[in-house]
Amino acid sequence: MVLPADRRFADRHDAAAQLSGRLDVYKPRHPVILGIPRGGIVIADTIARELDTDLDVVLTRKLGAPGNPELAIGAVSENGRVFIQRAIALAVGADEDYIQAEKTRQMAEIEARRARYRSVLARVPLQGRTAVLVDDGVATGATMRASVWAAREEGAAQTIVAVPVGAPDAIDMLRHEADEVICLLVPAYFYAIGQFFLDFRQIDDQEVMNILRSYGEARRTEDAEQRA
Repeated sequence: MVLPADRRFADRHDAAAQLSGRLDVYKPRHPVILGIPRGGIVIADTIARELDTDLDVVLTRKLGAPGNPELAIGAVSENGRVFIQRAIALAVGADEDYIQAEKTRQMAEIEARRARYRSVLARVPLQGRTAVLVDDGVATGATMRASVWAAREEGAAQTIVAVPVGAPDAIDMLRHEADEVICLLVPAYFYAIGQFFLDFRQIDDQEVMNILRSYGEARRTEDAEQRA
């Protein structure tokens, strides 16, 4: 299904600009804008600059169910903390051995990403902060849900999900997980995130690195000025 142009975003920057308008009320709280790689980082960059606040990358990984990796039974955060939805894990037969093996597998991916991303941008502590979790859209919502769990586990005082577009079922689910969900478009007919963008080009890792590096350099400059 092709939507009329006025119901599609020009690109991720257009979507981010529209989201920023809805998030402006949070500017006085100096929130942390957490982007999910890779497309979510582009959107998070625009929002963070509009709100003049901190940006960070989400390195959370969901723990997939046996035989159904898109179904999240829990998540593991960057520091290795694991939190499990016990009712879901029990229902799908995920025992402790499975959970440990899945944690090990997902931590390997986290470590690979951390080696790249944290080399240019140090982690932003979430304790007591408002965390705005951003992606370029949600289909199943599993990764975003895992990120909300992780942000709360890391001490975020408030969790806000902000996306341009989402499948109705996923958005309904996230409303039960986050303190607030901001979604600009919740279409009745949802096939893929890309159908709602005129330009939905792939974002490569170098672009993500460039964005993170710019914040890392700005932070180091600010720290040096404060020490001077």
